[in-house]
Amino acid sequence: MGNKPATPETRSVRLLKVGEQVRHVISELLTRQMVHDDVLTAHAVSVTEVRMSPDLRHATVFVKPLLGEDEDAVLKALRTNTAFFQKEVAGKLRLKYAAKIKFLPDETFDEADRIERLLRDPKVARDLDDDQGDGE
Repeated sequence: MGNKPATPETRSVRLLKVGEQVRHVISELLTRQMVHDDVLTAHAVSVTEVRMSPDLRHATVFVKPLLGEDEDAVLKALRTNTAFFQKEVAGKLRLKYAAKIKFLPDETFDEADRIERLLRDPKVARDLDDDQGDGE
């Protein structure tokens, strides 16, 4: 019996699984301070998400330094050490191709904070209270 044909559902599950494996490898490298870079050893960096391309050749890694401090310096250090990360990920995961890694800042926390501030705005709170009163 041959392999079952890949459906969009199974492909997306595979992308999620591989992305999560890549996230774990990069997180471990950063946590154990295996990257010989002063900026990265001085900062705690959270790898929040990894998105893989459909062919698994590209990995977009979203990161956030703890408390958002020195984000530009941390991103620069990560990008400087991209070859090291690619080599380590390829060695640990044994994929057919070594994924090219691209580091980007994770802005979801900033966006959530912006939405939270908007909801706390007195004008918005007043409108929300008015909407709740109409339904009764």
